[in-house]
Amino acid sequence: MKKALQSCDEVCFEMNMDDPALMIDIAQGMIDNSGKQLKDYFTETDYGKISHFMADSLHMSIALLQQIKPAALQSLFIANLLNCDEPLSYESTIMEEAKKQHKQIDGLETAQEQLALFDDLPIDSIVKDLVASVDSYAVEKQQYQKLINLYKSQDLPALYNVIKTSGDLGDTKSALLDERNEKWIERMVDKMDQGPVFFAVGAGHLWGDSGVIALLRNANYTVEPVK
Repeated sequence: MKKALQSCDEVCFEMNMDDPALMIDIAQGMIDNSGKQLKDYFTETDYGKISHFMADSLHMSIALLQQIKPAALQSLFIANLLNCDEPLSYESTIMEEAKKQHKQIDGLETAQEQLALFDDLPIDSIVKDLVASVDSYAVEKQQYQKLINLYKSQDLPALYNVIKTSGDLGDTKSALLDERNEKWIERMVDKMDQGPVFFAVGAGHLWGDSGVIALLRNANYTVEPVK
């Protein structure tokens, strides 16, 4: 991987991690401008359940988060699944190395495109998933650790199968994975035509008939694993 990174002119993530406006755009996109407060999306019973969960497990008051979208709350829940005081992602490590080597950094999609994707997801489905997450949080922690173990062992078929059958993904698999993969291929080809590029995307995008590997092979590219 390090050799491949060194031999490329450009490093391309799902979004441009070097864009100083990226985090601002994402933060603004998580604000709910519909006129609703967060509590308005839940029944009184479910809201109470989530409120107690956040206070006990996340040590946060839901009262301070009334202006965010339910999808943003989902991100907080996922972040808390980590059994690590100082989590470090491969993405941030690659980004740091790319900057050391003065590589051009870019993204396959904009923050606005990714935010629009979440806005198009059925809000009822997101709310239902949030309540289900609270009810089965211990199980979800075990599931998340399973994903990490499969990732470290580089077992893409098994990793993809766990993601595909996850209750959290539900009916959104096509929008979150397949449709984005299709969109990315044309953009990847355009970049590769200009020079060698190191692409770094989530492992869930790689496997399957609609995965990036299969789509690149369908486009007559040779794709070989590096282990």
